[in-house]
Amino acid sequence: MNKVIRKEFFSENVVCLEIEAPRIAKARRAGHFVIVRVDKNGERIPLTISSSDLNKGTITLVIQRVGVTSRKLTELEPGDTIADMVGPLGQATDVKKVGTVLACGGGVGVAPLLPIVEANKKAGNKVISILAARTKELIILEEQIREFSDEVIIMTDDGSYGEKGLVTEGMEKVIARENIDEAVIIGPAIMMKFAAEVTRKYQIPSIASLNTIMVDGTGMCGACRVTVDGKTKFVCVDGPEFDAHKVDFDEMLMRLNGYKDFEKDADERYRKMHQ
Repeated sequence: MNKVIRKEFFSENVVCLEIEAPRIAKARRAGHFVIVRVDKNGERIPLTISSSDLNKGTITLVIQRVGVTSRKLTELEPGDTIADMVGPLGQATDVKKVGTVLACGGGVGVAPLLPIVEANKKAGNKVISILAARTKELIILEEQIREFSDEVIIMTDDGSYGEKGLVTEGMEKVIARENIDEAVIIGPAIMMKFAAEVTRKYQIPSIASLNTIMVDGTGMCGACRVTVDGKTKFVCVDGPEFDAHKVDFDEMLMRLNGYKDFEKDADERYRKMHQ
């Protein structure tokens, strides 16, 4: 059992939980994730570790409500416990001093971006971060990103905060005035697809952290498989980060959308039962 220590709402449907997990907090590095099961009857879902506190023995997870399990997680309060949490899993981010890094985060993708931004800054890189969302209320972790960035650009679809436009427009502006040595792209699959096309155009090496469906998190079930450079890879053990220019995002989008209707129906039934 892992106890919830702190809870914070970033928006109506995005919640930050600080959870007691001393062994995971000690071992985790940028890019790592955990597999969480809320209760003994629950499904297993992957969540990237946004940060950790060694002194308190805690890790921080950011959860967006999209289905029953994520809803159950966001309904937990300090003092409540999570049945199972396994990690850290996946391959840690390969951070080197390369020069200038363009870090692009969309929506809740900013949560897994944060430890990578921090690691790149501590490695001696210049870090320019672009945070993008539909509206001001959906921009998260801005203060924490600013702490480890040389510059932060905010893009909102509706222009309610920062500059009006998509993350790709912000990327184009930065690339036009800066020599970018590497890009990191994390967010919704459709955002990563188009952001990767921008960096491909300018031949900028880029990594994307993939958010596929997972079950066991150890490479046995194959639910998280993706095609990278024409080869089948498993996000849970080979990733979650891959060369963004080699990922078949169209296939990934198709697989992600395969369970949308089931997820929506299950969430609606759950909400009706708990009204």
